[in-house]
Parts: sequence; structure tokens; C-alpha cells
Amino acid sequence: MTLFAALLLDALLGEPRWLWDRAPHPAVLMGRAVGWCDRRFNRPPARAMGVLCVAGLVIGAGLLGLFIAALPGGALWSTLIAAILLAQRSLADHVGRVASALGRSLSEGRHAVAQIVGRDTAAMDEAAVARAAIESAAENLGDGVVAPAFWFAVAGLPGILIYKIVNTADSMVGYRTPRHEAFGWAAARLDDVLNWIPARLTAGLIAVAHLRADAWRVILRDAGLHRSPNAGWPEAAMAVCLDVSLSGPRAYDGRMQDFPWVFPEGRRDPGAAEIRAAVTALWRTWALLAALVALTMAW
Repeated sequence: MTLFAALLLDALLGEPRWLWDRAPHPAVLMGRAVGWCDRRFNRPPARAMGVLCVAGLVIGAGLLGLFIAALPGGALWSTLIAAILLAQRSLADHVGRVASALGRSLSEGRHAVAQIVGRDTAAMDEAAVARAAIESAAENLGDGVVAPAFWFAVAGLPGILIYKIVNTADSMVGYRTPRHEAFGWAAARLDDVLNWIPARLTAGLIAVAHLRADAWRVILRDAGLHRSPNAGWPEAAMAVCLDVSLSGPRAYDGRMQDFPWVFPEGRRDPGAAEIRAAVTALWRTWALLAALVALTMAW
């Protein structure tokens, strides 16, 4: 019941600016904790220090979740915190803004998509902007909605807090850079583990929400092409359900990289209409997830 209520609250309210302009968002607090660990403990032996930091963050998040859930009105607090940590409404809004911006001009589309992706956007054409937005929608549906909901269903408030602190750590230090390759190793690997089931569940939800049983042929064929062991699953599902080729060449830090196409037989020239279709796909998938939670609750 708490998960179903949290899904509805997030979908209805999203991220109210009046609140987060006055108080730090829990994700911001998690980011501060990860940043402190990075500044304080990222030193030799860096991999061992990274393992210890991740272990400390996980234990701290789990204990905090247990403490809050045990408070008077713990179910209410759990519902509110879970709703805050789910990202369906904010994800749909951010991706939708890219479609609106791209509909006005290419430069506005580039600026809007730069807010949600880490790749270079200055030289993107319309199709590249659309692909980036759709890929972000698919990947973040997995790790911003389905995965938090999954871990809340599995382990309540401690589960979603543990997942979010690990996911935050991975997004901050889980990169193969000279500074973070060793220190961020534990965060990156644990994030892969925690997202393994949710990523595949997300792909299934997208396919079922679009009544595309044939999507699994493409998903199983192309999911492994992604550099991430998990992100390729929802991306491949979204690609086939929208009939759009995703991934492909893109630039990072001024260097073009030749990534393989996901669903190469799909359209190579998506635009604002396809981004809007991706937003619709987000809501169809969310509706299916909410329905499954409701059915489980009733059962």
C-alpha cells in the first residue's frame, strides 16, 4: 500500500519547487555524503577505501531507513520519502521539455537535452538531440522509477535508501577516470548488481505496456551492445517500441565515439514527435507498474 501511494504521489506532485527551494532534497544530502567520502577517503589504497566508504554508506542508509520506519507514523513517513525518491513525474517533465524546446529550434533543443545527458551537445543535429532524450528517458525509467520501486517492494524504506545512495555514489564516482577508477569501483559494481533485475524488469514492462511480445527478439539481441550491463535493456525495449534506432556515434569531451546502433533497422531521423512518444511510453509503463503493485496489494 505504501508503494502504491508513493507512486501516485510522485506522479501527481513530482518535485514541488516551493519545497526544495527551502529545504535540501534527500538526493542532495546523499550527494553531499558521497562527496565528503570522496574528498576525505579517496587516497591509496583507493579501491579498498572505496569499498569501505560504500559499505559505510549502505549501512548508514539502511539503519536510517529502519529508524524512520520504526517512528510513530512510520508508514506515512515511508510513503512520503519513497514518493520523493521516485522520479517518474520529474523524468517525464524533463524529457517533455526537450521535445518542446526542439519544436521551437535546434539550439533550444540542444540546450534542453544538455540538462539531462552527459554527452557533448553543441554539434548535435535534430536526430541526435531526439536520440539522446529518448535514451535518457529509457535509462532513467529503469534507475529512477522501476529500480527504486523494486527495492522498496523488496526491503521497504531501508531498501530504497540503500539503492539511492549506491546509485548516487555511482553517478558521482563510478567513472573510469584517473581519480575515480579505483575509488569508485565498488560503487559502480554494486550499482550494476542492484540494477540487474530492475533493468530487465523495465524492459519487460515497456514491451508489455506496448503489447509488443516480439520486442524480446530485439531486446535479447541488442541489450548487450550497450557499454553498461543494464542500461541496454530498457533502451533496446524503448527503441523497438518506438521504431527508432538509438545509441550510435556520439561525442564525449570533444572526442567522437563510435558506439553500435541499438535496433539499427529503426528510424534514424527521430525528432520532437518521437520524444513525445517516449514520454507517452514512460507513462504507459508507469501505469502498468502501478497496476501490478495494486494487484499485488489486492492479492
